[in-house]
Formats: sequence, C-alpha cells, structure tokens
Amino acid sequence: MADKHTIVLMQPSPNQASRTFKDYEGVPQAVEGICNDFERKLRELNPQLRSITYDIGDLYSWIDNMPDLSALVFEPQVMAYVPCGKEWIKKKAFTHLRRMADQAGR
Repeated sequence: MADKHTIVLMQPSPNQASRTFKDYEGVPQAVEGICNDFERKLRELNPQLRSITYDIGDLYSWIDNMPDLSALVFEPQVMAYVPCGKEWIKKKAFTHLRRMADQAGR
C-alpha cells in the first residue's frame, strides 16, 4: 500500500467552502497527514499547553465529527481510485499510531 497514490478529501467545518483535498505519495503518508491535521487542531484549541497528548478515542471522535473525510486510493490493477471512508481511515490511523508507539517504546 505504501506506493498507492492517495488523495484525502476533507471538509473540516459545516461551511462547504472549507472543502479541500491533499494528495500523498501513499497511504502511510496520507494517514500521517490526517493525524498531523488533528494534532495541529489540538494545538490551535490549546495554545497554552506546551505538549499535547491524546488517545485514539479523541482522534476517532474528531474524524467522526468532521462533516466530510474520505480518501481515494489508486489501485493499479484497475487503473482507478477506490474510495475509502471514515471507518477505513480510523483503522489505518490505529495501525499508524500503534506502529509509532511500538517504535517509541524500543
């Protein structure tokens, strides 16, 4: 999956003008980008805190409450982009954060 071009579509607020997209080299980079967006939002909401901590439930809640968040993953076998929804994104985010925690624990 690492080399499958991925486009993340998001609408972070109810205002349709907030719709945007970001493209990434692969799924891992896209998931990291989504996590980075969440962390950036936490820093905006808590500028007085020097360090931000959160758990997977906080990330899931942010994803669930976003008016629109999805990904288009290029599948070379069919030469097309396959849509992936919030549940797929949450599963990938869990795997990503678990991998990071495992690496930090070494």
